[in-house]
Amino acid sequence: MINVLWLQSGGCGGCTMSLLCADTPDFARQLRAGSIRLLQSGPESIAVLEDCLAGRERLDVLCVEGALLRGPHGTGRFHLLAGTGEPMIHWVRRLAAVATHVAAVGSCAAWGGVSATGANATEACGLQYEDEHAGGLLGADFRGRGGLHVVNIAGCPTHPGWVLDTLMALAAGT
Repeated sequence: MINVLWLQSGGCGGCTMSLLCADTPDFARQLRAGSIRLLQSGPESIAVLEDCLAGRERLDVLCVEGALLRGPHGTGRFHLLAGTGEPMIHWVRRLAAVATHVAAVGSCAAWGGVSATGANATEACGLQYEDEHAGGLLGADFRGRGGLHVVNIAGCPTHPGWVLDTLMALAAGT
């Protein structure tokens, strides 16, 4: 069983909505059958993040949906994680450092997506790419503890089958 933490960064939430429309009458059962455990969200969310950082909760896959908003001027203050007063980009960097695998769910998390187009006032980027250039928030050389670069799951929004197949492949160690 792998522990998966899903974070929503700067974006519309379309990948989450797509995933919730997966072709199954029982989404939770499909996750369990694939040996996937979604870590708790809700009022306990910050405690779960802290437990992952402290090693009290194993973090096998960190999934990030949405662009990483580095603005203004690299501070990340355009997107604070609710209840913490701390930029989401700081949380993502720290969690990525302890995760076995990191997955960019959708175009925004992969390369910045729509949020990074035009003047890009929010300084949006992907986890490991900024447009077509390697780098992004985590840098071109980043690798999760499992040895892989960021796993990019394409699409806007992603196809739910691609997300589930990727998570199941990671759970199977393939």
